[in-house]
Amino acid sequence: MNNENIEERIKELNIEDFIWTIYIGIIFLSFYSNNIERKYFLSKEKKFKVKYRTINIIIFSILLIVYLYFLNSSINDLKKLKQSDNEAKKKLIYLSFIASLCITISGLIFLYIALKDQNLDVELAFN
Repeated sequence: MNNENIEERIKELNIEDFIWTIYIGIIFLSFYSNNIERKYFLSKEKKFKVKYRTINIIIFSILLIVYLYFLNSSINDLKKLKQSDNEAKKKLIYLSFIASLCITISGLIFLYIALKDQNLDVELAFN
């Protein structure tokens, strides 16, 4: 790796560190969301239902943004591929793109469910 590639990779790692911080926030929001959902099922108070749905929409919106970042990164990796790159590298970059695309699609689906599930009939979980 030359200095330009190293600097670019360090920049990407710094962004990924920020994303890990976002994931930590998502974990705490998810615990809070579960607590609000529990309160709703025990009390049937509409305010808890509304709060739970709002938090889930926020969670899945943030996650979708993160997934879109990784999808964009995978697309950029695809664009950087050269004919001279070895077959293993090409295969792994294509697989990474496919995985990023699938995760982004799942994020879109989860966000859609969070927006449409008025009765809290569907358990939402991200893995």
